[in-house]
Amino acid sequence: MPRNILILGASYGSLLATKLLMAGHNVTLVCRRKTADLINQEGTEVRIKLRDEPNHRSILSRDLPGTLDAAPPEDIDPSRYDLVGLAMQEPQYNNHTIRVLMIKISAAKLPCLSIMNMPPLPYLKRIPALAAMDLEDAYTNAGVWDRFEPGLVSLCSPDPQAFRPPDEGANVLHVGLPTNFKAATFADEAHNRLLRELEADIDAVRLDGHDVPVKLKVFDSLFVPLAKWSMLLTGNYRCITPQEPQSIRDAVHGDLAKSRAIYEHVDGIARKLGADPQDQVPFEKYAKAAESLLKPSSAARAVANGTPFIERVDLLVKLISHQLGTPDPEIDRTVQIVDRKLDERVIEG
Repeated sequence: MPRNILILGASYGSLLATKLLMAGHNVTLVCRRKTADLINQEGTEVRIKLRDEPNHRSILSRDLPGTLDAAPPEDIDPSRYDLVGLAMQEPQYNNHTIRVLMIKISAAKLPCLSIMNMPPLPYLKRIPALAAMDLEDAYTNAGVWDRFEPGLVSLCSPDPQAFRPPDEGANVLHVGLPTNFKAATFADEAHNRLLRELEADIDAVRLDGHDVPVKLKVFDSLFVPLAKWSMLLTGNYRCITPQEPQSIRDAVHGDLAKSRAIYEHVDGIARKLGADPQDQVPFEKYAKAAESLLKPSSAARAVANGTPFIERVDLLVKLISHQLGTPDPEIDRTVQIVDRKLDERVIEG
């Protein structure tokens, strides 16, 4: 049975949307009206590389069995949907029209699956060791999440790497690293049945007889998505330097011993919170993947382009580590560099 999925964010969100459309489900993307008009007129294009093929394939939404539409936040009726995907950058939820939509979504008691790097606060409250911690300072506006029931919010590790190619339309996404979305379960088993239904439907998709990468994988552990924190602190945020941004590969491989130490320290933080080592990704596997990540992270590019706000997983991990009594000087140094670069943007603005 086709499900109706609402996804906030038409850039990275179009990747999950395309996978759902290929599986026969219907998706609405929430975005600016200009982008919505473009998507409604032309559809989306996601470029992805299939295993053993030398070139990326262009997957066009208009050729897929599911139905895609797009709309600005003020035009959305949440009652039409079975599930909400949260795919915007965390600072974007502070926009007035998005905040109003979030109030409607929380009132509708819809299950919300985040594919943000920054975990929504209600999700963190599902982890006993974090529930009482003071973590609000890591968020642009923590109040956005006040109305959400923790059990209705889950987190999906956004491991696939993708970007909008420069000088192309806002409806085009290029997938650089086609890994899987790894989702934790909800509190309600009915919502988990829906998640596993989507998992199976996406897994069954074939394109000209070929398996299509970027699956949705569902895990019972709340800690599986937290494995991304080690990657972000070791690579993505260290792309931000006092000078120009560096690639993820250079951030990781410039000093592999230091990178390993940071990675393993963040893994250790997750284990103090309750993670099992099996929930985590070995450093060697991450370092191997980082060899192909030749561009700066999206956070580093955003800072270089003058944005005053980015997702602050670096600050979140710092706050957690200090409250656990396990601070790390390299993590503190990364946060300090990011703070300074963002402060420069505010002063220049």
